[in-house]
Amino acid sequence: MTDVVVDWIAHHAKTTPRKTATIDLASGRRHSYADMHDRVGRIADFLREAGVGRGDRVGLIALNSTDILDIIFATWRIGAVHLALNFRLTPSELAFIVGDAAPKLIFVDQAFAALKDALAPQNPDLRWVELDGIGGETELETAIAAARPVSAMIDQSPADQAMLMYSSGTTGRPKGVVISHGMVMAAVINEAINFEADRNTVSYAVMPLFHIGAMMGFSVPAMFFGATAVVERTFEPGAMIEAITSKDYGVTHFLALPAIYNAMRMHPTCEKADFSRIVIAAGGAEPMPEPMLRWWYEHGVPIIEVYGMTETTGLACCLLREDVPHRIGSAGKPALFTEMKIMKSETEEAAPGEQGEIWMRGANVTPEYWRRPEANAEAFVDGWLKSGDIGIMDEEGYVTIEDRIKDMYISGGENVYPAEVESVLYMLPEVAEAAVIGVPDSKWGETGCAVVVLKPDASLDLETVRHHCKGHLAAYKHPTRLEVRSELPRNATGKILKFVLRDELA
Repeated sequence: MTDVVVDWIAHHAKTTPRKTATIDLASGRRHSYADMHDRVGRIADFLREAGVGRGDRVGLIALNSTDILDIIFATWRIGAVHLALNFRLTPSELAFIVGDAAPKLIFVDQAFAALKDALAPQNPDLRWVELDGIGGETELETAIAAARPVSAMIDQSPADQAMLMYSSGTTGRPKGVVISHGMVMAAVINEAINFEADRNTVSYAVMPLFHIGAMMGFSVPAMFFGATAVVERTFEPGAMIEAITSKDYGVTHFLALPAIYNAMRMHPTCEKADFSRIVIAAGGAEPMPEPMLRWWYEHGVPIIEVYGMTETTGLACCLLREDVPHRIGSAGKPALFTEMKIMKSETEEAAPGEQGEIWMRGANVTPEYWRRPEANAEAFVDGWLKSGDIGIMDEEGYVTIEDRIKDMYISGGENVYPAEVESVLYMLPEVAEAAVIGVPDSKWGETGCAVVVLKPDASLDLETVRHHCKGHLAAYKHPTRLEVRSELPRNATGKILKFVLRDELA
């Protein structure tokens, strides 16, 4: 890798100006690399005139559109940092992140005007710029029309920060993951090798682009290769099947959750759909059920399982196409720029086949959390990131993920940390003790089950719990099941044994 940051869009605008860079399905917009270079330059000029400079954070709250890619590359062109914001969070959850990241400016989709109205009074000096994601007459498009394009990227090094993405901790307080340009470059090369991506790739994004998985699988890498990124605004199974099998688009690469694969499988058009142009169909963000993997394999789509984190800029290890189906159930081998080891303890490495915590280091692994020295001290040992995930590595180097970050569960692709939900439950006057676990769900993979011990003579129902959670937690964090117990299982030291609850309630 080079010791400078290269402007991918500017390069492709010179070498392949008429090549289609992006296709926005909601609006029907198609932009060549020459078009995208112009839009990126104009947004960069607007940001610069708005006072955004090197190292400043530029926030984005928006449904999927190709505008997101334009804004990311415009932010990078002037040396600023892309701040990805999860629109599924409540105003109070976003307020902490915005306060911690201190962005200079936030682009906001008109669909989230209520979020803007809730956050703006707390951030009087913060500038908000509206867009609609479909190219309508908005402040963004007006600014693009009036700007003078910035054609050259300012000098930057691979160590300079490119993105700030927040990942919740087990205490519920979000942590900002620092992602550098060098990390992005390493992640792109990892994907080129493991996912057979090149200039002929046509990526399809349906998962929200505020996620590292959706962003790096495969929209941002497509821009490196001079390939084409197709972006879907929201998920609908029939529309996704139509898009990824369309000859007009020629999709070759996409990433999806188990819930998305399952919804497509159940759609009436799936059985007769032609998936033959698909090179890589990746499955990530949560474990893929083996029966589903085998169903898709039998229907001509070998799903490639991926393991990674925001902290690893997405991909850390994955299967290869030739590993399917005989290696189904494994997360594959570590990627080129990712070292991985299994640790029995802080000082002892596990033997092949032995369970332990997954530790990682490499060019795609974050060096630190944003302004969180205590989190850094806890998470890093001599440059190794302690994932908190439990795994096994066999003698051939294949990794199997055994368990996930402590008691975290994943609902519809979103990480849910029980401690955060439990703290909200304890606000209820009826609750004496609370424990939240993830339980299997046919639609979302997992959802939350609240197990509570009530105070004497108190009563509580699920409707009351869910109503209470509104305003405190994003909807995907709300428990969908309530269990009332006389006591919670505990060990000799008094710690709640959540694995016992999971076994009983699964």
